[in-house]
Amino acid sequence: MTSEELLNKVRKIEIKTRGLSRNIFAGEYHSQFKGRGMAFSEVREYMPGDDVRSIDWNVTARLNKPYVKIFEEERELTVMLLVDVSGSRNFGTISQMKRDMMAEVAATLAFSTIENNDKVGVIFFSDHIEKFIPAKKGKTHVLHIIRELLSFEPQTTGTDIAGALQYFTNAQKRRATAFLISDCISDWWRNREAAKNMEKAVMITANRHDINLIQIYDRRDAELPNIGLLKVKDAETGKRLWVDTAVKSVRDNYAAEWRKQQESLETLLTKTGTNAVVIRTDEDYVKALKNLFRKP
Repeated sequence: MTSEELLNKVRKIEIKTRGLSRNIFAGEYHSQFKGRGMAFSEVREYMPGDDVRSIDWNVTARLNKPYVKIFEEERELTVMLLVDVSGSRNFGTISQMKRDMMAEVAATLAFSTIENNDKVGVIFFSDHIEKFIPAKKGKTHVLHIIRELLSFEPQTTGTDIAGALQYFTNAQKRRATAFLISDCISDWWRNREAAKNMEKAVMITANRHDINLIQIYDRRDAELPNIGLLKVKDAETGKRLWVDTAVKSVRDNYAAEWRKQQESLETLLTKTGTNAVVIRTDEDYVKALKNLFRKP
């Protein structure tokens, strides 16, 4: 992509997503996320009825009296976008590639953030952390993020969602609202140890931050068409093979694998109390995002 082509794409996505964030999402964003974070204010002596979990043990030991941490509602929000840039995003069979919808969704969220005078940052991840853009305010910063969303090419093609969440919780000390944008195509659910690591990572993140999953997938991720012999390539491993889609059992097994993945994902989200929306590339993501914003 040339510099001129990239600039034109940035302008188009700015016009579309900024309008959405300003005219549609501003109210939902503000009511759902604003003020949900808590920031440290001061310490004071423990009083009967205080939550023992708020005791500051360092101060208590130093002064030989129980002291508690006092928090106040944090009006300035930090939003972090965790964007999956693995190889499987480069796929689309109907209206657009998954990577294009991911970019639009992320840009819409970024503009919604700055419209409310909050900070937004991005973590690009594959099977390792590809790039970290710290949270800042302002249109110039958001346009930089959009350029990266449209043009960034990762070093590797695999997927490690648990690793991305661990990096996020280590890098972001203050409470933030996080949007994990991914197609969630990974084999974590097949392996017991990987499943435990994933659950632990999601649980820790959910305890420290407000985390929301936005899963974006293509119709052909979930089902194969009946079109006969088809040569396919795994975008993350590079493995190629021939698949006879005319065989019903092949199509059924493929669909069953997708359902197992989705069921595992749904179980994980329910267990950890994580909000999520699932969007297909030929569907309207505006409606889905509005539904996410309205979730308790």
